[in-house]
Amino acid sequence: MKTSPLWRLATEQIVMDSMVWNNSLGRRISLREGDITRLAADAIVNAANSALAGGGGVDGAIHRAGGPEIMRELDAIRRRIGRCPTGSAVATGAGNLSAKFVFHAVGPVYRDGSHGEPELLASCYRACLELAEERGVRTIGFPAISTGVYGYPLEEAARIALREVASHLNRPESAVEEAVFVLFGKPAYQVYAAALGGIH
Repeated sequence: MKTSPLWRLATEQIVMDSMVWNNSLGRRISLREGDITRLAADAIVNAANSALAGGGGVDGAIHRAGGPEIMRELDAIRRRIGRCPTGSAVATGAGNLSAKFVFHAVGPVYRDGSHGEPELLASCYRACLELAEERGVRTIGFPAISTGVYGYPLEEAARIALREVASHLNRPESAVEEAVFVLFGKPAYQVYAAALGGIH
């Protein structure tokens, strides 16, 4: 585990701290404290709601920074499929963002952890990584899905997220080379850093 230099960023202000995990295949997971809308990656993940209608937090920030084209694409998706089920994700272009795609993942609202929340949260990450493989994405940025207003405890969410992403990056056939978790605030960063230290 080591502190990394700045990686391909749209603006240097994104990074306050950074930490990197590498596997034997040369893939990596990076942690950043900052604003995910400023990350230059092939795809970034939006913590969306099942109505795909925009909202607060990361969802609102991505729509504000990306511009109206993202919502226009979501409007077309909603007309086709209706709501996006919890644990699933859909893909759009990235509008004005420094990415090619946005993957809109619907995380679970946390009740008490015994209503399928862990599997639904894990499914969000798997769904996004599957969308990434289908589109030849090499770099993907994630927020801490479900840990805002949906109330998922940070420590548990971090373990699930990092386990799923590390497992995917350990697949020899994966096209994804780097996953970047962009975390809002020092407390979230520290929790994810502690969890990343336990990934082997």
